[in-house]
Amino acid sequence: MKYYKILSKITFLVAVVIILSACGGEQSQTTGWEYNNPKNGGFEVVPYEEQETGPGLVLVEGGTFLMGRTEQDVRYDWNNIPRKVTVSSFYMDQTEVRNLDYIEYLYWLNRIYGVDFPRIHKKALPDTLVWRDKLAYNEPYVDYYLRHPAFRHYPVVGISWVQARDYCAWRTDRVNELILISYGILKSDVNQANEENFNTDAYFAGQYEGAVRNDLIDMNPTGAGTRKARMEDGILLPKYRLPTEAEWEFASLGLIGNTLYERVVERRLYPWNGHITRTDANKNYGDFVANFKRGRGDNMGVAGNLNDAGDISTPVYAYWPNDYGLYNMGGNVSEWVMDVYRPLSFEDFTDFRPFRGNQFQTQVQNNSGQTDDKLDYIVYDYTGLRDYLVSFSEKISTGGGIVTDKEMQLVVKLIEFTDLAIKDEVERNYEDASQKIMDAIDEIDNAPEDVTIGGVLLKGISNYIERTPGQLKMRDVNVEENLKRRNYTESDNINYLDGDFTSTISPSWEDRSNYEGSKSMYDYSVTSMINDKARVYKGASWKDRAYWLGPGTRRFLDENQASNCIGFRCAMTRVGSPIGKY
Repeated sequence: MKYYKILSKITFLVAVVIILSACGGEQSQTTGWEYNNPKNGGFEVVPYEEQETGPGLVLVEGGTFLMGRTEQDVRYDWNNIPRKVTVSSFYMDQTEVRNLDYIEYLYWLNRIYGVDFPRIHKKALPDTLVWRDKLAYNEPYVDYYLRHPAFRHYPVVGISWVQARDYCAWRTDRVNELILISYGILKSDVNQANEENFNTDAYFAGQYEGAVRNDLIDMNPTGAGTRKARMEDGILLPKYRLPTEAEWEFASLGLIGNTLYERVVERRLYPWNGHITRTDANKNYGDFVANFKRGRGDNMGVAGNLNDAGDISTPVYAYWPNDYGLYNMGGNVSEWVMDVYRPLSFEDFTDFRPFRGNQFQTQVQNNSGQTDDKLDYIVYDYTGLRDYLVSFSEKISTGGGIVTDKEMQLVVKLIEFTDLAIKDEVERNYEDASQKIMDAIDEIDNAPEDVTIGGVLLKGISNYIERTPGQLKMRDVNVEENLKRRNYTESDNINYLDGDFTSTISPSWEDRSNYEGSKSMYDYSVTSMINDKARVYKGASWKDRAYWLGPGTRRFLDENQASNCIGFRCAMTRVGSPIGKY
Protein backbone atom coordinates (compact mmCIF):
# COMPACT_ATOMS: atom_id res chain seq x y z
CA MET A 1 0.00 0.00 0.00
CA LYS A 2 1.29 3.44 -0.85
CA TYR A 3 2.75 5.54 1.93
CA TYR A 4 0.21 8.33 1.68
CA LYS A 5 -2.68 5.88 1.68
CA ILE A 6 -1.42 4.36 4.90
CA LEU A 7 -1.19 7.78 6.50
CA SER A 8 -4.67 8.81 5.41
CA LYS A 9 -6.20 5.86 7.29
CA ILE A 10 -4.40 6.38 10.58
CA THR A 11 -5.88 8.58 13.31
CA PHE A 12 -4.28 9.13 16.68
CA LEU A 13 -2.14 6.02 16.11
CA VAL A 14 0.66 7.12 18.36
CA ALA A 15 -1.65 7.91 21.26
CA VAL A 16 -3.29 4.51 20.92
CA VAL A 17 -0.11 2.51 20.80
CA ILE A 18 1.26 4.36 23.81
CA ILE A 19 -1.85 3.45 25.81
CA LEU A 20 -1.69 -0.16 24.64
CA SER A 21 1.99 -0.33 25.47
CA ALA A 22 1.21 0.92 28.98
CA CYS A 23 -1.21 -2.00 29.41
CA GLY A 24 1.33 -4.46 28.05
CA GLY A 25 3.84 -3.82 30.82
CA GLU A 26 7.02 -3.92 28.73
CA GLN A 27 10.05 -3.54 30.99
CA SER A 28 13.58 -2.23 30.66
CA GLN A 29 16.12 -5.01 30.20
CA THR A 30 18.72 -3.05 32.15
CA THR A 31 16.77 -1.55 35.07
CA GLY A 32 13.58 -3.60 35.24
CA TRP A 33 11.40 -0.49 35.35
CA GLU A 34 8.19 -0.63 33.34
CA TYR A 35 7.95 1.54 30.23
CA ASN A 36 5.00 3.84 29.44
CA ASN A 37 3.81 3.90 33.04
CA PRO A 38 3.12 7.33 34.62
CA LYS A 39 3.53 5.77 38.06
CA ASN A 40 7.14 4.97 37.18
CA GLY A 41 7.92 8.41 35.79
CA GLY A 42 6.39 7.97 32.35
CA PHE A 43 9.42 7.03 30.21
CA GLU A 44 7.87 6.23 26.83
CA VAL A 45 8.90 3.59 24.31
CA VAL A 46 6.75 3.63 21.18
CA PRO A 47 6.45 0.47 19.05
CA TYR A 48 8.39 0.91 15.82
CA GLU A 49 8.90 -1.39 12.87
CA GLU A 50 10.79 0.19 9.98
CA GLN A 51 11.16 3.50 8.20
CA GLU A 52 8.35 4.20 5.78
CA THR A 53 9.18 5.15 2.20
CA GLY A 54 8.53 8.84 1.59
CA PRO A 55 6.56 10.17 -1.39
CA GLY A 56 8.39 9.79 -4.69
CA LEU A 57 11.22 7.67 -3.28
CA VAL A 58 12.47 4.13 -3.84
CA LEU A 59 14.84 2.19 -1.58
CA VAL A 60 18.39 1.77 -2.87
CA GLU A 61 19.93 -1.12 -0.97
CA GLY A 62 23.55 -0.24 -0.29
CA GLY A 63 26.76 -2.23 -0.39
CA THR A 64 30.30 -2.17 -1.65
CA PHE A 65 31.22 -1.26 -5.22
CA LEU A 66 34.09 0.02 -7.34
CA MET A 67 33.48 3.74 -7.53
CA GLY A 68 35.10 5.73 -10.32
CA ARG A 69 36.01 5.34 -13.96
CA THR A 70 34.25 2.64 -15.98
CA GLU A 71 35.06 4.12 -19.40
CA GLN A 72 38.44 5.11 -20.83
CA ASP A 73 39.55 8.55 -19.66
CA VAL A 74 39.31 10.31 -23.03
CA ARG A 75 39.72 13.74 -21.43
CA TYR A 76 42.74 12.72 -19.34
CA ASP A 77 41.28 14.42 -16.29
CA TRP A 78 42.42 11.66 -13.90
CA ASN A 79 39.71 12.79 -11.49
CA ASN A 80 37.84 9.49 -11.04
CA ILE A 81 40.41 6.81 -10.31
CA PRO A 82 38.58 3.56 -9.38
CA ARG A 83 38.22 3.12 -5.63
CA LYS A 84 36.37 0.45 -3.66
CA VAL A 85 33.93 2.02 -1.20
CA THR A 86 30.79 1.16 0.76
CA VAL A 87 27.51 3.06 0.46
CA SER A 88 24.78 2.67 3.08
CA SER A 89 21.22 1.98 2.01
CA PHE A 90 19.27 5.13 1.22
CA TYR A 91 16.24 6.38 -0.64
CA MET A 92 16.27 8.23 -3.95
CA ASP A 93 13.66 9.87 -6.15
CA GLN A 94 12.42 7.54 -8.85
CA THR A 95 12.70 10.37 -11.38
CA GLU A 96 14.24 13.78 -11.75
CA VAL A 97 12.27 16.62 -10.14
CA ARG A 98 9.75 17.81 -12.74
CA ASN A 99 8.70 21.28 -13.80
CA LEU A 100 5.33 20.58 -12.16
CA ASP A 101 6.98 19.74 -8.85
CA TYR A 102 9.07 22.89 -8.90
CA ILE A 103 6.15 25.13 -9.82
CA GLU A 104 4.31 23.75 -6.78
CA TYR A 105 7.30 24.87 -4.70
CA LEU A 106 7.31 28.35 -6.27
CA TYR A 107 3.58 28.70 -5.62
CA TRP A 108 4.04 27.84 -1.94
CA LEU A 109 6.90 30.32 -1.51
CA ASN A 110 4.88 33.10 -3.08
CA ARG A 111 1.83 32.26 -0.95
CA ILE A 112 3.80 32.21 2.30
CA TYR A 113 6.41 34.93 1.77
CA GLY A 114 5.19 36.91 -1.24
CA VAL A 115 3.80 39.90 0.65
CA ASP A 116 6.55 40.66 3.17
CA PHE A 117 9.57 38.78 1.80
CA PRO A 118 9.22 38.67 -2.01
CA ARG A 119 12.97 38.14 -2.43
CA ILE A 120 12.63 34.56 -1.10
CA HIS A 121 10.40 33.67 -4.04
CA LYS A 122 12.68 35.54 -6.41
CA LYS A 123 15.70 33.54 -5.26
CA ALA A 124 13.98 30.25 -6.10
CA LEU A 125 13.01 31.20 -9.67
CA PRO A 126 14.77 29.04 -12.27
CA ASP A 127 17.00 30.81 -14.76
CA THR A 128 14.94 30.33 -17.92
CA LEU A 129 17.53 32.30 -19.91
CA VAL A 130 19.87 29.29 -19.80
CA TRP A 131 18.13 28.22 -23.02
CA ARG A 132 19.48 31.16 -24.98
CA ASP A 133 22.24 30.57 -27.51
CA LYS A 134 24.02 33.29 -29.44
CA LEU A 135 23.77 31.28 -32.68
CA ALA A 136 20.52 29.33 -32.22
CA TYR A 137 16.82 30.17 -31.89
CA ASN A 138 15.79 28.82 -28.48
CA GLU A 139 13.40 31.55 -27.36
CA PRO A 140 10.39 29.17 -27.33
CA TYR A 141 12.07 27.23 -24.50
CA VAL A 142 12.74 30.47 -22.63
CA ASP A 143 9.03 31.27 -22.79
CA TYR A 144 7.40 27.87 -22.41
CA TYR A 145 9.64 25.13 -20.99
CA LEU A 146 9.07 25.84 -17.30
CA ARG A 147 5.37 26.68 -17.15
CA HIS A 148 3.57 25.35 -20.23
CA PRO A 149 1.57 22.17 -19.42
CA ALA A 150 3.16 20.40 -22.38
CA PHE A 151 6.41 20.38 -20.40
CA ARG A 152 5.02 19.74 -16.92
CA HIS A 153 6.46 16.20 -16.73
CA TYR A 154 9.86 17.21 -18.09
CA PRO A 155 12.79 17.63 -15.68
CA VAL A 156 13.22 21.13 -14.32
CA VAL A 157 16.43 22.83 -15.47
CA GLY A 158 17.99 26.23 -14.93
CA ILE A 159 18.33 25.31 -11.26
CA SER A 160 21.52 26.09 -9.36
CA TRP A 161 22.93 23.76 -6.73
CA VAL A 162 21.82 26.21 -4.02
CA GLN A 163 18.25 26.25 -5.36
CA ALA A 164 18.18 22.44 -5.48
CA ARG A 165 19.36 22.27 -1.86
CA ASP A 166 16.65 24.73 -0.79
CA TYR A 167 13.98 22.69 -2.60
CA CYS A 168 15.01 19.57 -0.67
CA ALA A 169 14.67 21.43 2.65
CA TRP A 170 11.23 22.73 1.68
CA ARG A 171 10.09 19.26 0.63
CA THR A 172 11.11 17.82 4.00
CA ASP A 173 8.84 20.23 5.83
CA ARG A 174 5.87 19.78 3.53
CA VAL A 175 6.01 15.97 3.76
CA ASN A 176 6.37 16.00 7.56
CA GLU A 177 3.59 18.56 7.94
CA LEU A 178 1.25 16.27 5.99
CA ILE A 179 2.25 13.32 8.18
CA LEU A 180 1.25 15.23 11.33
CA ILE A 181 -2.02 16.23 9.68
CA SER A 182 -2.69 12.62 8.68
CA TYR A 183 -2.03 11.44 12.23
CA GLY A 184 -4.57 13.96 13.51
CA ILE A 185 -1.96 15.98 15.39
CA LEU A 186 -2.20 19.13 13.27
CA LYS A 187 -4.98 20.68 11.24
CA SER A 188 -4.41 21.84 7.70
CA ASP A 189 -3.59 25.54 7.91
CA VAL A 190 -3.78 27.44 4.61
CA ASN A 191 -3.29 30.77 6.37
CA GLN A 192 0.35 30.24 7.28
CA ALA A 193 2.55 33.24 6.51
CA ASN A 194 6.13 34.37 7.06
CA GLU A 195 7.75 32.76 10.12
CA GLU A 196 4.53 30.95 11.08
CA ASN A 197 5.02 28.22 8.47
CA PHE A 198 5.69 24.62 9.48
CA ASN A 199 9.37 23.75 9.88
CA THR A 200 10.45 20.32 11.12
CA ASP A 201 13.38 21.51 13.24
CA ALA A 202 11.34 24.33 14.75
CA TYR A 203 8.54 21.86 15.58
CA PHE A 204 10.98 19.53 17.38
CA ALA A 205 12.31 22.56 19.28
CA GLY A 206 8.78 23.41 20.46
CA GLN A 207 8.63 26.58 18.38
CA TYR A 208 5.74 25.77 16.08
CA GLU A 209 2.20 25.93 17.39
CA GLY A 210 0.22 26.06 14.16
CA ALA A 211 -3.31 24.78 13.94
CA VAL A 212 -3.11 21.97 16.50
CA ARG A 213 -5.87 19.36 16.46
CA ASN A 214 -4.70 17.00 19.19
CA ASP A 215 -1.27 16.81 20.77
CA LEU A 216 -0.01 13.43 21.96
CA ILE A 217 -0.63 12.10 25.47
CA ASP A 218 2.28 12.89 27.78
CA MET A 219 3.13 10.07 30.19
CA ASN A 220 5.29 12.36 32.33
CA PRO A 221 3.34 12.75 35.60
CA THR A 222 4.80 16.23 36.11
CA GLY A 223 4.10 17.32 32.53
CA ALA A 224 1.23 19.24 30.99
CA GLY A 225 -0.74 16.14 30.01
CA THR A 226 -0.03 16.51 26.32
CA ARG A 227 3.10 16.99 24.24
CA LYS A 228 4.41 17.49 20.73
CA ALA A 229 5.60 14.59 18.59
CA ARG A 230 9.28 13.83 19.16
CA MET A 231 11.96 12.20 17.10
CA GLU A 232 11.74 9.23 19.48
CA ASP A 233 8.20 8.59 18.26
CA GLY A 234 9.47 7.75 14.77
CA ILE A 235 6.58 9.59 13.13
CA LEU A 236 8.43 12.13 11.01
CA LEU A 237 10.79 11.25 8.19
CA PRO A 238 14.47 12.18 7.90
CA LYS A 239 15.40 15.12 5.71
CA TYR A 240 15.20 15.13 1.94
CA ARG A 241 18.56 16.16 0.52
CA LEU A 242 20.73 15.86 -2.55
CA PRO A 243 22.49 12.49 -2.92
CA THR A 244 26.22 12.32 -2.40
CA GLU A 245 28.36 11.60 -5.42
CA ALA A 246 29.01 8.06 -4.20
CA GLU A 247 25.28 7.43 -3.62
CA TRP A 248 24.33 8.74 -7.05
CA GLU A 249 26.99 6.68 -8.81
CA PHE A 250 26.07 3.54 -6.86
CA ALA A 251 22.36 3.99 -7.64
CA SER A 252 23.07 4.70 -11.29
CA LEU A 253 25.08 1.51 -11.82
CA GLY A 254 22.31 -0.61 -10.31
CA LEU A 255 24.60 -3.60 -9.75
CA ILE A 256 21.87 -5.31 -7.72
CA GLY A 257 20.45 -6.44 -11.04
CA ASN A 258 23.44 -8.54 -12.04
CA THR A 259 24.72 -9.76 -8.68
CA LEU A 260 24.66 -13.48 -7.87
CA TYR A 261 25.11 -13.88 -4.11
CA GLU A 262 28.22 -11.74 -3.55
CA ARG A 263 29.54 -11.99 -7.09
CA VAL A 264 28.96 -9.25 -9.67
CA VAL A 265 28.65 -11.36 -12.80
CA GLU A 266 29.18 -8.49 -15.23
CA ARG A 267 31.02 -5.19 -14.75
CA ARG A 268 28.79 -2.41 -16.07
CA LEU A 269 29.88 0.38 -18.34
CA TYR A 270 26.48 2.11 -18.21
CA PRO A 271 23.41 1.83 -15.92
CA TRP A 272 22.46 -1.27 -17.94
CA ASN A 273 24.30 -4.43 -19.00
CA GLY A 274 26.30 -4.52 -22.20
CA HIS A 275 28.59 -2.11 -23.98
CA ILE A 276 26.11 -0.49 -26.33
CA THR A 277 23.44 2.19 -25.96
CA ARG A 278 20.65 0.31 -27.73
CA THR A 279 18.21 -2.32 -26.56
CA ASP A 280 18.25 -5.91 -27.75
CA ALA A 281 14.63 -6.52 -26.70
CA ASN A 282 12.53 -7.99 -29.50
CA LYS A 283 9.75 -5.43 -29.31
CA ASN A 284 12.01 -2.38 -29.31
CA TYR A 285 15.10 -3.88 -30.92
CA GLY A 286 17.70 -1.24 -31.76
CA ASP A 287 16.09 1.64 -29.87
CA PHE A 288 18.25 3.86 -27.71
CA VAL A 289 17.84 3.21 -23.99
CA ALA A 290 18.70 6.76 -22.95
CA ASN A 291 18.30 10.32 -24.17
CA PHE A 292 21.69 11.59 -25.30
CA LYS A 293 23.36 13.07 -28.38
CA ARG A 294 24.45 10.36 -30.80
CA GLY A 295 26.81 12.55 -32.78
CA ARG A 296 27.43 16.00 -34.15
CA GLY A 297 24.13 17.52 -35.23
CA ASP A 298 22.14 14.40 -34.27
CA ASN A 299 19.99 14.97 -31.18
CA MET A 300 17.12 12.57 -31.90
CA GLY A 301 17.49 10.59 -35.12
CA VAL A 302 15.83 10.83 -38.54
CA ALA A 303 12.28 12.02 -39.24
CA GLY A 304 9.97 9.02 -39.43
CA ASN A 305 12.19 7.11 -37.00
CA LEU A 306 13.11 9.41 -34.14
CA ASN A 307 15.28 6.97 -32.27
CA ASP A 308 15.49 8.58 -28.83
CA ALA A 309 12.57 10.97 -29.56
CA GLY A 310 14.26 13.70 -27.54
CA ASP A 311 15.55 16.83 -29.21
CA ILE A 312 16.01 18.29 -25.73
CA SER A 313 15.02 16.57 -22.49
CA THR A 314 12.08 14.17 -22.43
CA PRO A 315 9.36 13.30 -19.87
CA VAL A 316 10.85 11.74 -16.77
CA TYR A 317 9.29 8.31 -17.42
CA ALA A 318 10.22 8.16 -21.11
CA TYR A 319 12.82 5.36 -20.87
CA TRP A 320 13.33 2.07 -19.08
CA PRO A 321 14.34 2.29 -15.40
CA ASN A 322 17.49 0.64 -14.11
CA ASP A 323 17.45 -2.32 -11.73
CA TYR A 324 16.64 -0.14 -8.73
CA GLY A 325 13.60 1.24 -10.54
CA LEU A 326 15.26 4.63 -11.12
CA TYR A 327 14.55 6.43 -14.37
CA ASN A 328 17.06 8.36 -16.47
CA MET A 329 20.15 7.64 -14.43
CA GLY A 330 21.87 7.84 -17.79
CA GLY A 331 20.87 10.65 -20.14
CA ASN A 332 18.03 13.21 -20.21
CA VAL A 333 19.61 15.72 -17.79
CA SER A 334 22.78 15.68 -15.71
CA GLU A 335 22.13 15.93 -11.97
CA TRP A 336 23.50 17.89 -9.05
CA VAL A 337 24.99 15.97 -6.11
CA MET A 338 26.06 17.25 -2.68
CA ASP A 339 29.83 17.06 -3.09
CA VAL A 340 32.29 19.89 -3.51
CA TYR A 341 34.54 19.14 -6.48
CA ARG A 342 38.19 18.24 -6.07
CA PRO A 343 40.10 16.34 -8.77
CA LEU A 344 41.76 14.09 -6.18
CA SER A 345 38.73 13.34 -4.01
CA PHE A 346 38.86 9.66 -4.95
CA GLU A 347 42.30 9.42 -3.36
CA ASP A 348 41.24 11.18 -0.16
CA PHE A 349 37.72 9.83 0.43
CA THR A 350 36.89 7.73 3.46
CA ASP A 351 35.91 4.32 2.08
CA PHE A 352 32.64 4.27 4.09
CA ARG A 353 29.97 6.75 2.94
CA PRO A 354 32.52 8.94 1.09
CA PHE A 355 31.73 12.65 0.77
CA ARG A 356 33.59 15.95 0.51
CA GLY A 357 31.82 19.10 1.62
CA ASN A 358 31.17 18.87 5.35
CA GLN A 359 30.49 22.18 7.09
CA PHE A 360 29.36 21.30 10.60
CA GLN A 361 26.79 23.57 12.24
CA THR A 362 24.74 23.63 15.42
CA GLN A 363 21.64 25.44 16.61
CA VAL A 364 22.11 28.84 18.21
CA GLN A 365 21.30 28.76 21.93
CA ASN A 366 20.25 31.58 24.22
CA ASN A 367 21.84 32.40 27.58
CA SER A 368 19.73 29.79 29.36
CA GLY A 369 21.06 27.04 27.09
CA GLN A 370 17.78 26.60 25.21
CA THR A 371 17.38 26.74 21.44
CA ASP A 372 17.11 30.40 20.47
CA ASP A 373 13.90 31.77 18.98
CA LYS A 374 13.34 30.88 15.35
CA LEU A 375 13.97 33.49 12.69
CA ASP A 376 11.46 36.20 11.84
CA TYR A 377 13.88 37.82 9.40
CA ILE A 378 16.13 36.76 6.50
CA VAL A 379 19.74 35.68 7.04
CA TYR A 380 22.12 36.38 4.16
CA ASP A 381 25.57 35.22 3.12
CA TYR A 382 26.97 38.66 3.85
CA THR A 383 30.51 37.98 2.67
CA GLY A 384 29.27 36.41 -0.55
CA LEU A 385 26.91 39.32 -1.08
CA ARG A 386 29.72 41.82 -0.64
CA ASP A 387 31.89 39.94 -3.16
CA TYR A 388 28.98 40.03 -5.62
CA LEU A 389 28.52 43.78 -5.22
CA VAL A 390 32.24 44.45 -5.61
CA SER A 391 32.28 42.31 -8.75
CA PHE A 392 29.15 44.11 -9.99
CA SER A 393 30.86 47.45 -9.43
CA GLU A 394 33.94 46.36 -11.37
CA LYS A 395 31.87 45.02 -14.26
CA ILE A 396 29.74 48.12 -14.73
CA SER A 397 32.78 50.37 -14.55
CA THR A 398 34.71 48.42 -17.20
CA GLY A 399 31.96 46.79 -19.24
CA GLY A 400 31.49 49.59 -21.72
CA GLY A 401 27.83 50.12 -20.85
CA ILE A 402 26.21 53.44 -20.00
CA VAL A 403 26.31 53.71 -16.22
CA THR A 404 25.49 56.96 -14.49
CA ASP A 405 27.30 58.44 -11.52
CA LYS A 406 24.14 57.93 -9.44
CA GLU A 407 24.16 54.21 -10.21
CA MET A 408 27.81 53.88 -9.24
CA GLN A 409 27.12 55.77 -6.02
CA LEU A 410 24.25 53.40 -5.25
CA VAL A 411 26.45 50.33 -5.61
CA VAL A 412 29.14 51.90 -3.42
CA LYS A 413 26.49 52.64 -0.80
CA LEU A 414 25.31 49.02 -0.88
CA ILE A 415 28.86 47.78 -0.35
CA GLU A 416 29.09 50.01 2.73
CA PHE A 417 25.92 48.42 4.12
CA THR A 418 27.31 44.91 3.58
CA ASP A 419 30.52 45.89 5.38
CA LEU A 420 28.42 46.92 8.38
CA ALA A 421 26.41 43.68 8.14
CA ILE A 422 29.60 41.59 8.17
CA LYS A 423 30.76 43.45 11.27
CA ASP A 424 27.43 42.79 13.00
CA GLU A 425 27.58 39.10 12.11
CA VAL A 426 31.09 38.76 13.55
CA GLU A 427 29.81 40.35 16.75
CA ARG A 428 26.81 37.94 16.67
CA ASN A 429 24.29 40.72 16.21
CA TYR A 430 22.44 38.62 13.67
CA GLU A 431 19.22 40.63 13.52
CA ASP A 432 21.17 43.88 13.14
CA ALA A 433 23.12 42.34 10.27
CA SER A 434 19.90 41.42 8.48
CA GLN A 435 18.55 44.92 9.11
CA LYS A 436 21.57 46.40 7.34
CA ILE A 437 20.60 44.55 4.18
CA MET A 438 17.01 45.73 4.60
CA ASP A 439 18.39 49.27 4.77
CA ALA A 440 20.36 48.60 1.59
CA ILE A 441 17.19 47.41 -0.14
CA ASP A 442 15.45 50.59 1.00
CA GLU A 443 18.24 52.53 -0.72
CA ILE A 444 17.40 50.70 -3.95
CA ASP A 445 13.66 51.25 -3.54
CA ASN A 446 14.17 54.98 -2.91
CA ALA A 447 16.69 55.51 -5.70
CA PRO A 448 15.86 58.19 -8.33
CA GLU A 449 13.86 57.12 -11.35
CA ASP A 450 16.85 57.51 -13.66
CA VAL A 451 18.65 54.73 -11.73
CA THR A 452 17.69 51.66 -13.76
CA ILE A 453 19.83 48.90 -12.21
CA GLY A 454 17.69 48.44 -9.11
CA GLY A 455 15.88 45.34 -10.36
CA VAL A 456 19.14 43.63 -11.27
CA LEU A 457 20.60 44.43 -7.86
CA LEU A 458 17.54 43.09 -6.02
CA LYS A 459 17.76 39.82 -7.94
CA GLY A 460 21.46 39.60 -7.14
CA ILE A 461 20.85 40.23 -3.44
CA SER A 462 18.13 37.56 -3.32
CA ASN A 463 20.64 34.94 -4.53
CA TYR A 464 22.52 35.27 -1.23
CA ILE A 465 19.63 34.41 1.09
CA GLU A 466 20.81 31.64 3.43
CA ARG A 467 17.96 31.14 5.89
CA THR A 468 14.34 32.26 5.88
CA PRO A 469 11.69 33.19 8.48
CA GLY A 470 10.41 30.14 10.34
CA GLN A 471 13.75 28.33 10.35
CA LEU A 472 15.98 27.98 13.39
CA LYS A 473 19.10 30.07 13.81
CA MET A 474 22.24 28.10 13.02
CA ARG A 475 25.94 28.80 13.49
CA ASP A 476 29.22 27.11 12.60
CA VAL A 477 30.78 25.00 15.31
CA ASN A 478 33.98 26.54 16.67
CA VAL A 479 37.36 25.22 17.71
CA GLU A 480 36.88 26.14 21.37
CA GLU A 481 33.93 23.79 21.87
CA ASN A 482 35.84 20.92 20.20
CA LEU A 483 39.14 21.14 22.08
CA LYS A 484 39.10 17.51 23.21
CA ARG A 485 37.47 16.09 20.10
CA ARG A 486 39.56 13.77 17.93
CA ASN A 487 37.39 13.30 14.83
CA TYR A 488 37.10 17.01 13.94
CA THR A 489 37.75 20.44 15.43
CA GLU A 490 36.72 22.98 12.78
CA SER A 491 33.40 23.63 11.11
CA ASP A 492 34.58 23.87 7.51
CA ASN A 493 36.15 20.64 6.25
CA ILE A 494 35.78 21.22 2.52
CA ASN A 495 39.52 21.66 2.04
CA TYR A 496 40.62 18.83 4.32
CA LEU A 497 43.67 17.13 2.72
CA ASP A 498 43.13 19.08 -0.49
CA GLY A 499 43.32 22.84 -0.14
CA ASP A 500 43.91 23.33 3.57
CA PHE A 501 47.17 24.74 4.88
CA THR A 502 48.61 21.38 5.93
CA SER A 503 48.12 19.87 2.44
CA THR A 504 50.25 22.50 0.68
CA ILE A 505 53.85 21.91 -0.39
CA SER A 506 55.00 25.23 -1.85
CA PRO A 507 57.44 27.21 0.34
CA SER A 508 55.65 30.40 -0.67
CA TRP A 509 52.58 29.18 1.26
CA GLU A 510 54.33 28.64 4.58
CA ASP A 511 52.86 31.80 6.06
CA ARG A 512 49.45 30.70 7.31
CA SER A 513 48.21 34.30 7.61
CA ASN A 514 48.47 34.75 3.83
CA TYR A 515 47.02 31.38 2.90
CA GLU A 516 43.60 31.46 1.18
CA GLY A 517 42.62 27.81 1.07
CA SER A 518 41.56 26.40 -2.28
CA LYS A 519 42.07 29.81 -3.90
CA SER A 520 45.78 29.49 -3.21
CA MET A 521 45.91 25.78 -4.02
CA TYR A 522 44.02 25.93 -7.31
CA ASP A 523 44.68 29.53 -8.40
CA TYR A 524 40.95 30.13 -8.84
CA SER A 525 39.88 32.22 -11.88
CA VAL A 526 43.46 32.27 -13.21
CA THR A 527 44.48 28.69 -14.02
CA SER A 528 41.37 26.82 -12.80
CA MET A 529 37.74 27.33 -11.81
CA ILE A 530 38.03 25.16 -8.70
CA ASN A 531 37.09 26.68 -5.36
CA ASP A 532 34.89 25.83 -2.38
CA LYS A 533 31.73 26.58 -4.36
CA ALA A 534 32.52 24.18 -7.22
CA ARG A 535 29.86 21.45 -7.00
CA VAL A 536 29.85 18.09 -8.73
CA TYR A 537 27.18 17.10 -11.20
CA LYS A 538 26.88 13.59 -12.59
CA GLY A 539 25.67 11.75 -15.65
CA ALA A 540 24.95 12.60 -19.26
CA SER A 541 22.30 14.94 -20.58
CA TRP A 542 20.35 15.36 -23.80
CA LYS A 543 23.24 17.38 -25.26
CA ASP A 544 26.10 15.01 -24.25
CA ARG A 545 27.79 12.17 -26.13
CA ALA A 546 27.68 8.57 -24.96
CA TYR A 547 30.95 8.91 -23.00
CA TRP A 548 29.14 10.82 -20.25
CA LEU A 549 26.55 8.03 -19.80
CA GLY A 550 29.08 6.21 -17.63
CA PRO A 551 28.13 6.69 -13.95
CA GLY A 552 31.77 7.29 -13.01
CA THR A 553 32.14 10.45 -15.09
CA ARG A 554 32.09 13.71 -13.17
CA ARG A 555 32.04 17.43 -13.90
CA PHE A 556 31.60 20.57 -11.85
CA LEU A 557 29.96 23.99 -11.92
CA ASP A 558 29.72 26.89 -9.47
CA GLU A 559 26.92 26.29 -6.97
CA ASN A 560 25.16 29.53 -7.96
CA GLN A 561 25.19 28.83 -11.70
CA ALA A 562 22.69 26.84 -13.75
CA SER A 563 22.41 25.14 -17.12
CA ASN A 564 19.73 23.98 -19.54
CA CYS A 565 21.00 20.41 -19.17
CA ILE A 566 21.40 20.05 -15.37
CA GLY A 567 18.51 19.02 -13.12
CA PHE A 568 18.38 17.13 -9.85
CA ARG A 569 16.61 14.52 -7.78
CA CYS A 570 16.30 14.21 -4.00
CA ALA A 571 17.56 11.50 -1.67
CA MET A 572 16.84 10.54 1.94
CA THR A 573 18.91 8.71 4.54
CA ARG A 574 17.79 5.23 5.46
CA VAL A 575 17.75 4.82 9.26
CA GLY A 576 17.93 1.43 10.90
CA SER A 577 18.23 -1.82 8.96
CA PRO A 578 19.89 -1.50 5.51
CA ILE A 579 17.59 -4.16 4.07
CA GLY A 580 14.29 -2.30 4.43
CA LYS A 581 10.75 -3.21 5.29
CA TYR A 582 9.31 -3.87 1.86
